[in-house]
Amino acid sequence: MIFSPFLLFIQLRLLDIVDILLVAILLFYLYKLIRGTGAMNIFLGIISIYIFWWLVRAFEMELLTEILGQFISVGVLALIVVFQPEIRKFLLIIGTRSFLNKRSRKFWNKLWQMNEPTGLRINDIVNACETMSATKTGALMVLTKENNLDFFLETGELLEAQISRQLLESIFYKNSPLHDGAVIITNNRIKAARCVLPVSESTHFPAYLGLRHRAAVGVTEQSDALAIVVSEQTGRISWVSGGKLRRNLKPVELKEILAREFSQEL
Repeated sequence: MIFSPFLLFIQLRLLDIVDILLVAILLFYLYKLIRGTGAMNIFLGIISIYIFWWLVRAFEMELLTEILGQFISVGVLALIVVFQPEIRKFLLIIGTRSFLNKRSRKFWNKLWQMNEPTGLRINDIVNACETMSATKTGALMVLTKENNLDFFLETGELLEAQISRQLLESIFYKNSPLHDGAVIITNNRIKAARCVLPVSESTHFPAYLGLRHRAAVGVTEQSDALAIVVSEQTGRISWVSGGKLRRNLKPVELKEILAREFSQEL
């Protein structure tokens, strides 16, 4: 009996430590995924119910254990319904380049004879943003990576046009029928304009920013896409990646970011 704690410690295997670390990492990324959203409060509520169920079971309170046990047994289905946006985002993240390095992508591209994306026309995008910033013309551009955002393409007007400064400026001109909504750019082509995007539900989103910024954050939260916003009120240029908003960019800074993200030389 004296050595029982020591013996219990000896029985802890290396795989048990790895198991604990993996669970901790999973919980950490789950927290990052739902932090700042309404799902956070729901998640904390579910954890509280589980802890309470574990306590009443330990104290052998049979009636409460049975009731809470029934709730927890159907909890998986409830979780799928409640956390559907977060689950979708998690699955999208798994398939993006944060989990697949460049070598593996090139290997699979060659295996399946997939073509690498063509170089992005950065100067046209930056020059258009600079002009629209000076004239305080509101704009929202979404640049796709691994996810093509086909669902959101269907909400707008399909264009399949080559990127040019003049075309971008004409699309977002205030009297243009296509100016309201987002432009989606894939493989150096403007796929569609006037697209409707999901808005961020984060409770930490600045109240003074409008729907363009909220939609830019929303689409980058749910995919690996990147977004550029030009404010109609201030003319300031913003960059959005992974749900993170970086404001007040100068054109030269935007150019550097685009070159870095799309692996191009200035």
